[in-house]
Amino acid sequence: MAAGGTPPQSPPPSSTPLMHRQSRWLGQGYADITKLRELAAKHDRVAGRMNQRASRINTKIEKLRHQATLLREKGQRVLAEIPEIEQQMKQHERDIESGTSRAGGGPVGSDITNLHYRVRKLQQKIVDKQQKARTLEHRAAMKTQKTAELKVKVDRYLEAARLEEQEALAFRQRADRLQMITETDVASNLKANAAPPAAGDGSRPP
Repeated sequence: MAAGGTPPQSPPPSSTPLMHRQSRWLGQGYADITKLRELAAKHDRVAGRMNQRASRINTKIEKLRHQATLLREKGQRVLAEIPEIEQQMKQHERDIESGTSRAGGGPVGSDITNLHYRVRKLQQKIVDKQQKARTLEHRAAMKTQKTAELKVKVDRYLEAARLEEQEALAFRQRADRLQMITETDVASNLKANAAPPAAGDGSRPP
């Protein structure tokens, strides 16, 4: 007993093996939660990249569709010029017929041969415009085909993104469940390890 009459305080009880095991278990639980959330974030990043690629390809698809539409419109405008050229040809043919009848079977003049030359030039112009329109339509069809190929790629990226998002959600849900269990255990351990109230103040009666 100390000189002052008060008994010395006993040292706090040392940690038991059970408490060490509980501490390690809780620490491992928080480590597992962190790992699960890291995995969820990783899958989220991959899903984001897949969606980003799909978005960029969709933009390219719309650009190709627009270009194909412009090419087809240009081809239609080229073909729309042909009827006017055909009317000019018909007029020249009527002039040739009229001039030939006036010649009465004799040699035709340079005005008639010039009309024949103009008709041939107009025929060649029609053929050239038809070929140009076909070329424009072919280019438009190639761009349309390219959009179909890119659409398949977009679908693959979107499907991959969907699967990655599902994986991320599954990891987050596992982390949430594990965190709930761990926090419940922490609360139970704190309650169990709480010191009971002292029975007295430790002083002797006089």
